[in-house]
Amino acid sequence: MHDKKIAVLIPCYNESLTIEKVISDFRRELPEATVYVYDNNSSDNTAELAKKAGAVVCHEYRQGKGNVIRSMFRDIEADCYIMTDGDDTYPAEYAREMCELVLQGKADMVIGDRLSATYFEENKRPFHNFGNSLVRGCINTFWNRGKKAQKILDVMTGYRAFSPMFVKSFPIISQGFEIETEMTIHALDKNLLLQSIPVNYRDRPEGSFSKLNTYVDGAKVLMTIFNMYRNYRPLRFFGIMAILLFLIALVLFLPIFAEFLQTGLVPKIPTLVVSSILGLSALLSIVCGLILDTIANNARKNFEVNLNIIKTLLDKKFS
Repeated sequence: MHDKKIAVLIPCYNESLTIEKVISDFRRELPEATVYVYDNNSSDNTAELAKKAGAVVCHEYRQGKGNVIRSMFRDIEADCYIMTDGDDTYPAEYAREMCELVLQGKADMVIGDRLSATYFEENKRPFHNFGNSLVRGCINTFWNRGKKAQKILDVMTGYRAFSPMFVKSFPIISQGFEIETEMTIHALDKNLLLQSIPVNYRDRPEGSFSKLNTYVDGAKVLMTIFNMYRNYRPLRFFGIMAILLFLIALVLFLPIFAEFLQTGLVPKIPTLVVSSILGLSALLSIVCGLILDTIANNARKNFEVNLNIIKTLLDKKFS
C-alpha cells in the first residue's frame, strides 16, 4: 500500500479552529498520503494554518462544496482518494481501512456511515437527524428496491473514499451540499462497487459552526433526488405520473359514463373535457417515459464504454 499514491481531500470554508488538528490526524494515520486543502473563500486564516500544518493548499473561488469537489477531482491524480471535512467531526482512524477497500479493488466508493454509529447521539440539531433519515429512506426506496447488498446507510456523510475510476468518471452537477447525494445516486445508478463502514461521529467543537442551512440545503437535496430520479429512471417517474393522471381521469369519467348509459345524455360536458385531457396527458406521459428511458439506457451504455477507456488510460498512467 505504501507504493500507492493516496490523496486526502479537505474542502474548507472558515475552519481555522479545527483544520490543523484534522491535517495532523490524517498525516498520522496515513503518513504516505498527500493532504490537499482547497480553501473556498474563507474569511479567516484557514489557508495559512493548513499550509503551516503541512497540507498542499489550493483555492477555489466559486462558492459551494460541489464546486470545490469538482476542482479537486479534476486536478488531483491518485490511486485512492479520501474525502473528509475540515471541522474535525470525522475521526481519521478509519481512513486506513477505507483506503484498503479501494486499493484492494473491493470498492469504487466507501461510505463512512455515521448514522449506524454515534451520529444521533452526538448531533444536537434534531432537524438534521430527521433530514438524514428522510434522504436515506428516499434513496433506498427509489433506487435499491430490495437490493440489500447496495442498501445505503448514510447518504449525507462527508467521509468517503474513492477509486480513481469513480473520481474520473463522475459528472458533478451540484454546486453545494447536494454533492454527497449526487455521488450516492450516481454510484447506485451506474452499478459501481459500494461499501459502508460505521464511523464514529463527533459534533463540532464549541465555537465552530456548520455552513449547512437545514431548510434551504435540505430542500436542495430533496430537489436533487427528484431531478435525478426523473433523469435516471424516466420510465418509472413518468409511469407513476401516468397512473395518477389516468386514475383521476377515470374517477371523473365513470359517473358521466354511468349517467350516459342510463339517460343517453352527457350533461357534464366540462367534466368530460377535463377527464379527456387528463387521459391524453397520461398517454403522453407514458410515451415520454418510454422515449426518455431509451435515451437513459443509451447513456448507460455510453458510460460503460467511456469507463473502459478511462480504465485503460488510468492503467497506463499508474503502470
